[in-house]
Amino acid sequence: MASLARRVRPRELLSRGGPLGGLVLLCAVMAVLSPSFLTVTNFFNVGTQIAVILILALGQTFVIVSGGIDLSVGSVLALAGVVFGWATAVAGLPLAPALLLGLGAGAAAGLVNGLLITLGNLPPFIATLAMLSAARGLALVISGGVPLSPIPEPVRHLGSGDLFGAVPLPVVLMIAMWLLTAAILRYTYPGRCMYAIGGNEEAARLSGIGVGRQKLLIYTLSGLFAGVAGILQTARLASAQPQAGFTFELDAIAAVVIGGASLTGGVGTASGTLIGALILGVLRNGLNLLNVSAFWQQVVIGAVIALAVMTDTLRRRRK
Repeated sequence: MASLARRVRPRELLSRGGPLGGLVLLCAVMAVLSPSFLTVTNFFNVGTQIAVILILALGQTFVIVSGGIDLSVGSVLALAGVVFGWATAVAGLPLAPALLLGLGAGAAAGLVNGLLITLGNLPPFIATLAMLSAARGLALVISGGVPLSPIPEPVRHLGSGDLFGAVPLPVVLMIAMWLLTAAILRYTYPGRCMYAIGGNEEAARLSGIGVGRQKLLIYTLSGLFAGVAGILQTARLASAQPQAGFTFELDAIAAVVIGGASLTGGVGTASGTLIGALILGVLRNGLNLLNVSAFWQQVVIGAVIALAVMTDTLRRRRK
């Protein structure tokens, strides 16, 4: 019973129930305004559209829960995709080693972020801002500033194929990464450390948690997830583009915050991040169906992000 009580604390109900209620209300409004919104095809379209952003946001969840921030994930996405594209299109490597190189590039960039923060004592904002520029620059250097192709057929199929003739493969990968994130946060020692560090870093250190080691793992995970997103984006575009993922870090952070996570750390869930990404995806999809200008879409999404941050601020003041 005590365990059950811990799982349904009012704070968690607030952080999960609010975004979920907002998503349901948003879907209801869009269904009324656009009859074509409530179709299976459109739901899968939304899932495909948010797959890359959600995978980035899931990696960002680890960072934000621990009280940090990672501004580099969009550029790391591009770097991982370009490294993979170079390995296949230029170096002629087989698929498996090329995938490992692409994912390894993402993880390595995340590890460097962690080293800058833990050993260099740089604030996460500054360290990851530097990586944002460095990773994008490396992607441009490796690719020569041009898209790299061809991409192997199995990878291109990941971006455009489906499972059982119904579920798009990007949605399948997105769900798998979401389940992995939920398991890490809920059932593993590193997951518990993320909440402890985000809640009170000094108390976590005094309790025996190796804060430095955990931060290295956290930022490496964020980079690895950005690498997965980079491979998926390359698959969807059928080429490795050095300019891919531009400003995606903003959408990733927005999804985490809209989903109920606190920018001060200690609060956040994989389910909340999924809901946050869905809210962004449904907003964009619905506004497209209503033929709303892309410029106004940015205004609406900005207002939603501001509302989410205000809600987080009010929640913390009530504590």
